[in-house]
Amino acid sequence: MSIHNSAYKQALRFAKNHYENFPVVTFFIKKELRKHIAIIYWFARTADDIADEGSFSIEERIERLNLFELRFLNSLQGNFTDEFDKALYKTINERNLSKQHFLNLIKAFRQDVVKSRYENFDDIIYYCSLSANPVGRLILELHNIKEENAFRLSDKICTALQLTNFYQDTIIDYAKNRIYYPVEEMKKFNVTEKVFELKDFSLNLQSLVMLNVDRANKLFIEGTAISKYLSGRLNYEIKWTIEGGIGILNKIKKNNYNIFIRPELSKKDFFILLIKSFVNG
Repeated sequence: MSIHNSAYKQALRFAKNHYENFPVVTFFIKKELRKHIAIIYWFARTADDIADEGSFSIEERIERLNLFELRFLNSLQGNFTDEFDKALYKTINERNLSKQHFLNLIKAFRQDVVKSRYENFDDIIYYCSLSANPVGRLILELHNIKEENAFRLSDKICTALQLTNFYQDTIIDYAKNRIYYPVEEMKKFNVTEKVFELKDFSLNLQSLVMLNVDRANKLFIEGTAISKYLSGRLNYEIKWTIEGGIGILNKIKKNNYNIFIRPELSKKDFFILLIKSFVNG
């Protein structure tokens, strides 16, 4: 077995074992692409863990992310640190992937380290353009889809997924001293940071969450137009992902927008969403 094939197999195991809202590598994805999805996931998760895990200082996290970025840039020149670098290099070149998407992901993780409040919604949208949208664009590029409008629709879906994750994980993020509700909107609805600390659900907070949930839901709906650029398994994969995101938002709605009750999808929910993706396809 070649070194990079070993790295692909390890990346596949890593992707299948790591917790996410939705499975990273599903049976919808063509078999020949699964290893490429897995090695991209390895890259993103490794950088994310540098930004979030452990007891490192802000300065140490930034330095480690800088070194990870340098490692990536060196690998593009054929200078590999380990077998994972070589596998990623192979994927990028074989599938003709944009290198900037990987750099944008690192930029997002670097921002996670130093920025924990967002003045307005445009600031959050910009963050999503770095943290979420590159992943969707990479998935399209893996499938040789490179129409600009398809990219824009993918951005809507990925941004909506990121926003949904923010609202689902409000308490988890606050424990890390992060708030992803715009400061100016919190002021508008007279919501202070104290409510997150005390888990004090109120009509004001309900109105703030409702605005944000409805906005994310609209992005999902707008993003469904991407189906005209998709076919086969990828079409079902994206539909399933959209249904899953909307499913989380619907659970928040059923909880009267009380984000202190964390919504999750059960195995039954996943099955229902899977069926819906086929029916709607």
